[in-house]
Amino acid sequence: MVRTECGSCKRVAAQIAPVVAAAGAELLIRNVDHDSELNMEFGDRVPVVVIDDEEFSCWEVDNAELAQALLSQA
Repeated sequence: MVRTECGSCKRVAAQIAPVVAAAGAELLIRNVDHDSELNMEFGDRVPVVVIDDEEFSCWEVDNAELAQALLSQA
């Protein structure tokens, strides 16, 4: 989950893209500014990484933990 004018969101998306690709998963970026329900749920609490509809992390992401979580979902 990202917002349009969020520098951290851009940084985290770039950071996790190779981890997601290496796990054979799909990185789907949802902008909370374009969805009122997501905006109500996440607001300014972005970036948020969600795996299988469960929140994995908020603001910062540990690549090793993300890789492990993605591999356990496969």
